[in-house]
Amino acid sequence: MDSSCHNKCRGRSLFTLTDIDLAGASRGVVTSSKALARSCIRLIGRLEAENDQRVRDFLAERKEGKKAFFSNLAMRRLQVVSRRQRPFASSAVRHDRRAIRIGSQWPSIALRSCSSCAPLNRPAVRTASSDASIVQPHTPAADHRVLGTAQELFTSSPYSPGSPLFLPNGTHVVNKLISFLRTQYRQYGFREVLTPNIYKRSLWEVSGHWQNYKDDMYEVRGRGATGATEGEAGEDESYGLKPMNCPGHCLLFKSQNHSYRELPVRYADFSPLHRNEISGSLSGLTRVRRFHQDDGHIFCRPQQINREIALALGFVDMVMETFKLGQYRLVLSTRPEKDFIGSLELWDSAEAQLRQALDDSGRPWEMNEGDGAFYGPKIDIQLQDSDGKFHQLSTIQLDMNLPQRFGLEYQVAEGEEDYVPATPGRAIPVLIHRAIFGSLERFLALLIEHYGGRWPFWLSPRQAIILTVQQDETVLHQAQEAAAKFAGFRALLQGHNQAEQPVPLSSVDPTFLVDVDTSSQSLGKKIQRAKQMKYNLIFVLGSRNLADGTIELDISGQMQSMDDASAAKLHSIVERHVGRDALRNPRAVKVKVDDVHDLLVQLEKGFL
Repeated sequence: MDSSCHNKCRGRSLFTLTDIDLAGASRGVVTSSKALARSCIRLIGRLEAENDQRVRDFLAERKEGKKAFFSNLAMRRLQVVSRRQRPFASSAVRHDRRAIRIGSQWPSIALRSCSSCAPLNRPAVRTASSDASIVQPHTPAADHRVLGTAQELFTSSPYSPGSPLFLPNGTHVVNKLISFLRTQYRQYGFREVLTPNIYKRSLWEVSGHWQNYKDDMYEVRGRGATGATEGEAGEDESYGLKPMNCPGHCLLFKSQNHSYRELPVRYADFSPLHRNEISGSLSGLTRVRRFHQDDGHIFCRPQQINREIALALGFVDMVMETFKLGQYRLVLSTRPEKDFIGSLELWDSAEAQLRQALDDSGRPWEMNEGDGAFYGPKIDIQLQDSDGKFHQLSTIQLDMNLPQRFGLEYQVAEGEEDYVPATPGRAIPVLIHRAIFGSLERFLALLIEHYGGRWPFWLSPRQAIILTVQQDETVLHQAQEAAAKFAGFRALLQGHNQAEQPVPLSSVDPTFLVDVDTSSQSLGKKIQRAKQMKYNLIFVLGSRNLADGTIELDISGQMQSMDDASAAKLHSIVERHVGRDALRNPRAVKVKVDDVHDLLVQLEKGFL
């Protein structure tokens, strides 16, 4: 470490992992041979960066299996640490134990010198055990809380802990997610409904939530108003904010007569839910008290169970592929040991049918004994975040208890497979609980970390921006005109007196978020700022574009957020709209202003 780096580290209390680990080892903090080995491996990277001859000695000794060299080399290196630096290093050990534990779980150990001076592109060190294996520098995992703040997606308030407040950018992404699901619902036969946020305690007693889920609910009391009518009776009893939608959907199903020919009946609901999570478990968007869930309930005949579960699993596959979320795992959660409703026979039957559905899917799955909901077993779809922790997203639950408790039934003709002689003409439906995203907030958190802040165009809160080269009035006016064409609407401009009122927009009209930077800064600074804000598409308009009605397009930011398949699809779209030669320089693609809107529509349709 050179003197300038030494000063930076001492002033900011920043130290290399090598110094921290070795200081900890000298004080007895790191006592295991494995931890000491990790410290020495990190030391290799430091020494290699300094072209120290001792690297080759270390590798030779390690290859021969002489462990004594570890401690000797560690102590020699520790002597280099100045007296003034040691107290800071010792303090850092206590704060960085968690980082060391996480690092020990990875097969590749990060080899890096001080973060304030080490070059990012220095050669990686080959391990002695294999010439083919290269230890790559470990990039710290993205945290959705940090990215969410940087991109102005959401915030929080001590006045409502566990209830995120979404800023316009975050709300745009959430609405995009909901809009995506609403479109898919039409294909899968779901009808969206609206239900209350609050129900009387008596309803929760019927469903069993009050007896088995009360600790996780918010209890609310009315003002004690009473009346003579049936609807007003019992107004002084306690209420509960709903933690889930199934009781409300049972009320909807019961409010109408249903024939077996109508089944399955599929309801979907996006209304907010509340669960009284303990304060210590709250974490960003992954564990909250108020959240939205793409809650769906399917009322079907017993012989329709396997098909509905197969459709739900296919729905999950389609969503994971669309968002490029990679592999997930299926987990079957069975009856809890206590605090459950219904007979053992119903539970055994439901669990057997879920096992059969999982086997028929051809996918590997795991068992999670005793973690089912209190009303039925479930299939959980779990996805891994950037820290390696698994989060439950989608869920498919089979419930034969709530339909009985609510007295649900449908009409069935004699001779049908589900005809019951004991109740002629009537049969009890099976209820399948289903959520694809699960909690939208948790799904959004995983998306933020998965994309690392570089959103695909169709989800992005910063889809495009137009940068002007000159301050010429004609150029500035043309930039606003181009923005209106790109966006698909003419926005009201702040500080401008517009005589024209906006015209009505149809819900099927494609619209986009297009900003305009007409500031007097240099073009280089404008481009730098636009890239820092991670705009997908950057347009540059100058006086030379006015004559032929063109604009320069930089698509390099859009390409950075893509996998190979999506990049190939983008290339195809650009070639079709602009020409094959356009991609020779993706930072300066010349396009016609009138053709841009169609290009954006294709990006949206392609989920790019």
